[in-house]
Amino acid sequence: MAFRDGPFENLKVPLAWTAAATVIAAVVLSLVLIVSDRRDVRDHDNYTPVRAGFDAVMGPVSGVLAAPVRWAGALTDGVKGYFFAVSENRRLKAEVAELQPWRDQAIALKNVNARYEAMLGLRTEPPVAMVTARSVSDARGPFVNARLIDAGTAKGVRIGNPVINEHGLVGRIIGTTGNVSRMLLLTDVASRTPVLIDRTDARAMLTGDGSGNPRLEYIRGVGSLQAGDRVLSSGDGGGFPRGVPIGVAAKGIDGSWRVKLFSDRGAIDYVRVLLFQDFGQLVNPESLNAAPLAGLGTAPAPDATETAAIEDAAARRTAQRDAAAARARAAAAAPPPAATPAPAAARPAAPRPTPAAPAAAPPAQTAPQTPGGAL
Repeated sequence: MAFRDGPFENLKVPLAWTAAATVIAAVVLSLVLIVSDRRDVRDHDNYTPVRAGFDAVMGPVSGVLAAPVRWAGALTDGVKGYFFAVSENRRLKAEVAELQPWRDQAIALKNVNARYEAMLGLRTEPPVAMVTARSVSDARGPFVNARLIDAGTAKGVRIGNPVINEHGLVGRIIGTTGNVSRMLLLTDVASRTPVLIDRTDARAMLTGDGSGNPRLEYIRGVGSLQAGDRVLSSGDGGGFPRGVPIGVAAKGIDGSWRVKLFSDRGAIDYVRVLLFQDFGQLVNPESLNAAPLAGLGTAPAPDATETAAIEDAAARRTAQRDAAAARARAAAAAPPPAATPAPAAARPAAPRPTPAAPAAAPPAQTAPQTPGGAL
C-alpha cells in the first residue's frame, strides 16, 4: 500500500514549519552538546553523577550521529580518488622514474659495503698491517694475468706484498710506484707460491699456467692429498704469512692436481694488500723481555753458611786445576822412555828362508879291503 493511500493521505505539512522545527532541533542538540562538553578544571566536584550519566548516554548517540559524517568523508575521498586517479597515476610514475637511479645506487652501495665488511673481517695471525685498494686496469693474455691497483709506495706497498680479497689470496705485488702497483695473479705462468694442505700439513708448490686453476706440484708424501682438501699458504721462504686461504684441491682433466681458487668466487676489484716483508717484522723485540723474565729480581745475598760452602767449592776446583797443571808440566819435562825390545811373543816372526835343494852327492868310493880286518 502506498503512503498516499493511508490515513495520512490528506496530511499536508507546511514547508516553513518543517524548516523551523529542524532548526530548533539542531539548536537544542547543539546546546546539549555544549553543556555536556563543558568542564570546570578548577573544581573537579562539578562532575556530578547526573553529568556522568548524561555522558554515558550521549556517547553512543554521538557515535551514531557522527557516522554519517564519516561516511560522507569516505564518499568524498572515493569520489576525489576516482576523478583524480589519472593525475595521481602520472605523479606516481614520475616519482618511480626519479627514484629508480637511487634504488640502483643503493643496491650497488649495499653490495660494496657487504664486501668491505667481509674484507675487514679477514684477520691474520699474528696481525699484519693492510692497505685497501681497487683494481683499475686488467692485463690478460694466454699466459699473462696481472692487474694494476691504485695503491703504491705512498701507502707503504712494497714488492712481494701478498694481495687478498674477501675470499682468499689473489696474488702478490711485482712492481710499485708512488700511487699505483702491479699485481701478479696466482694464475700467471710466472707465479710460484709455497702452499700446505690443511688436513695433512703436507707441502707443495702452487704453479700458475695461465688457466683458471693453477697446478699443485712437488707434493710431499704419499696419499697426503685428496679432492676437497683446503689449500693454505705455508709461509715457507718468508714471502707469505702462514695460513692465508687459497682454495680447494681438485683433480684436473689431465690427471694433475689443481686448485679451485677462493678468490674466483667474486670479482677481483676491491683488494687488500698485506704489508708483509718477512717474519722478523711480526716479532716485537720488547716482547722477548716480557714477564716472567723481565719480572725476575736479583738473588738475595748468601749467608755465612752458603758463603763458606761457595768458598770451599771454589778452593777444591782451584786445587784440582793446579794439580792437573803440575802433572802436565811434569809429563812435559820427563825424558822419553828407552825403547825396550818387544817380547818374543809380541815380535813378529821373521820369515824363514826357503831351504835350497841339496846338491847331488859325489859317488862314494869303496875302501880297499885288506885281509885281516879294516885299517
